[in-house]
Amino acid sequence: MAAQAKEEGSPTTDTTSSAYDEAAAISSESQEHAIAALVSKLPTRQGWLQSLVLYNNYWINPLVVKSIMRLHTTFKPRRDDITLASNPKCGTTWMKALAFTITNRSRYELGNNHPLLSHHPQELVPSIEMPRDTNNNLKYLETLPSPRLLATHMPLSLLPQSSSIVASGRRVVYVCREPNDTFVSWWHFANKLGGKEHSTSDLESTLNMFIQGFSPYGPFWEHCLEYWRQSITNPNSVLFLKYEDMMSEPVKHVIRLASFLGVPFSTKEEDDGVPEEVVRLCSFEKLSGLRINQAGEIIRFDDIVFDKSASSEKGWWGIG
Repeated sequence: MAAQAKEEGSPTTDTTSSAYDEAAAISSESQEHAIAALVSKLPTRQGWLQSLVLYNNYWINPLVVKSIMRLHTTFKPRRDDITLASNPKCGTTWMKALAFTITNRSRYELGNNHPLLSHHPQELVPSIEMPRDTNNNLKYLETLPSPRLLATHMPLSLLPQSSSIVASGRRVVYVCREPNDTFVSWWHFANKLGGKEHSTSDLESTLNMFIQGFSPYGPFWEHCLEYWRQSITNPNSVLFLKYEDMMSEPVKHVIRLASFLGVPFSTKEEDDGVPEEVVRLCSFEKLSGLRINQAGEIIRFDDIVFDKSASSEKGWWGIG
């Protein structure tokens, strides 16, 4: 299923790795123009909302490639970083809510003043490839206090300094979801996200691209397998979770997640039902009904707007 340079006549990895090497040497002053020029030279093919480009042996969204190039020149991983990773529509929003609540429960009581009741999870846990201003500036990531709780949809091999992540004590939590449900959710989301100017291909054509591995963040199974392999060889650094298992036994997985993140629940907390409170606070029923999660712009990625309402409809909340 992987679409890693499988098309006839596709260049080898050397072509796009040279683009990465050039990006690493770009000065901040001319970075955007230089990155745009590099991306424009990459091979292209049909994609979902827009064409895909071949970068480091992956067919991937060009907006993502630009962010990856920026990150490789500006992002500095820290030893205590926590990164939440997944393909899109596999549980990222829900995982952000759970991880934020678990790691910050000593700071915020699980009551009426909790940040989740006044902020969308996407605002509390930034995605490292998503700029937060119109200048595509990712330097704000360096201003966040440690330990940073971050998120990404990028394949493991394309993360900044990915080779050192599992060897440095940093923690990565990956959520995998059944591909059929992932695709259906993703396709509906992409249509709502794109609007008239960025409409997706028809369902059958888009499904064929997904099956062949042509997706905005690379081949679905290869994306999963990169993290899964690391979770087997480095279980203390990478936790691999299945969305369906989390849905069927949320309390069990909240307890497991807290332990992996280095903030295990005490016996008293478990006796007092704190894990159950975390699950209730982060539930669809609790958060989707909040006005703060029903309208407004979360973030603007180039000319595509991510709206809160796209994540607040039943079946999508907690799956972003």
